[in-house]
Amino acid sequence: MIAGFILAITAGSLVGIQTIFNSKVSERAGSWATTALVLGLGFAASLGLGLLFEGKGMFALHDMQLWYWFSGVIGVGVVISLVNGIRLLGPTLGVSIMLSSQLGFALLWDSFGWLGLEKVPFTPAKLLGVLIIVGGIVLFKWSGGRQTAKSAETTKFGEAT
Repeated sequence: MIAGFILAITAGSLVGIQTIFNSKVSERAGSWATTALVLGLGFAASLGLGLLFEGKGMFALHDMQLWYWFSGVIGVGVVISLVNGIRLLGPTLGVSIMLSSQLGFALLWDSFGWLGLEKVPFTPAKLLGVLIIVGGIVLFKWSGGRQTAKSAETTKFGEAT
């Protein structure tokens, strides 16, 4: 269980870092070039590391449902949406909304047992947890959220220079 927590925290920190990198690449290269670069380099890295650690066994895909083969296409939607969401909202708000959406949909899929998941009972406590997180995002945004350097300077000194 501790290993699961550590891996989940690591994944969260890596998503945060990757999001910032992706938005910086997107400023220079555009959304589609960023997506191609991110997924292309990810493919090369995962292929190389997979062959190193698992060898040819990594290609043994027994009894896999056809629709699971399209997860890479879903990845294109993830990167494009996140890169543009970050550009429009900033990293903290964009990632917060993405993670809340991810949590909400995971709760939905778990509760209905969709996509081959084991059905997990829906409880009001689980819904309340998601709503508290969404409330935190609303509070973050309502409290000013991300300020630009110019607006922060105006707030601090009373008038922009």
